[in-house]
Amino acid sequence: MEVPEPDAAGDDAMDSFLEKFQSQPYHGGFHEDQWEEEFEKVPLFMKKAPSEIDPNENPDLACLQSIIFDEERSPEEQAKTYKDEGNDYFKEKDYKKAVISYTEGLKKKCIDPDLNAVLYTNRAAAQYYLGNFRSALNDVTAARKLKPCHLKAIVRGALCHLELKNFAEAVNWCDEGLQIDAREKKLLEMRAKADKLKRTEQRDIRKAKLKEKEQQNQNEALLQAIKARNIRLISEVAGQDEDSDSEGLEHTQSDFIAAFHEDSRFIDHLMVMFGETPSWDLERKYCPDNLEVYFEDEAGTELYRVPPKSTLLHVLQHPRYFVKALTPAFLVCVGTSAFCRNYLQGRKLHQVK
Repeated sequence: MEVPEPDAAGDDAMDSFLEKFQSQPYHGGFHEDQWEEEFEKVPLFMKKAPSEIDPNENPDLACLQSIIFDEERSPEEQAKTYKDEGNDYFKEKDYKKAVISYTEGLKKKCIDPDLNAVLYTNRAAAQYYLGNFRSALNDVTAARKLKPCHLKAIVRGALCHLELKNFAEAVNWCDEGLQIDAREKKLLEMRAKADKLKRTEQRDIRKAKLKEKEQQNQNEALLQAIKARNIRLISEVAGQDEDSDSEGLEHTQSDFIAAFHEDSRFIDHLMVMFGETPSWDLERKYCPDNLEVYFEDEAGTELYRVPPKSTLLHVLQHPRYFVKALTPAFLVCVGTSAFCRNYLQGRKLHQVK
């Protein structure tokens, strides 16, 4: 067996290179005090790529990017590259950038319907996690036009309908998906949830309609009772300030009596309301025996004093009393107070008999 002799010329070249390497400093190497930072700039060893690639700071990375996104490649290759980039962003939960990448892939208008369907479906997933449920639904609808049996698109579409509270549509999408795969766990669970929510929604709608009907019947009965008692109603003035009725009152206090029967007397309610001195009555003058009750006419220029022993119905049937906004209102004040005298001054006063 013939053994090749060593190449003397090659050895001489290697010796020359080593001598030159030892005698001349190497340029472009890592610095000892910051080698870790410089090592991180090498694309192969980067732990995370920068969000924006500056060719001046990262020339190697910019070069690789230009190769990856080469416009001379076919639309299918470019679309797949953007799809992979979007998937990487999606794994990092950077859903906004994932949407941008998938959108760029769709802009390439490749002729592969399966790839476009995946781009639409993946973008829908990113939109879903961003809370853009309608945009996500539009994307899965577009994906199904390209690939009607795309199960992932159907699952994500059903999820979107659930979030949008379109429970009946969610059930329909689940049924369509189960025709493709009858044992798909996500669809089975989602359908059960959507169907339950749909039934609850339908029940609530029936209850609301029934309650509305009952309220309508009560209102009609109330209006009939008001007409039968010859009580006059006026509508609330549009744009009137809600606090206008309390302007100028001594303590700006108001009370609403829900259970004031038409046969009840004013004095009976005054005894309950002012049986104990209110916290705001520092002078302790609001006692039932000191109080006077008044109502204004429709124009608000004349006052009518109500006898404490009068019933509510008796006053409501007075020819000058008008119920505003279906709520009878009265003014209660201390008859001997300076406030009451000032309030009554200049107004025409009548006594209800």
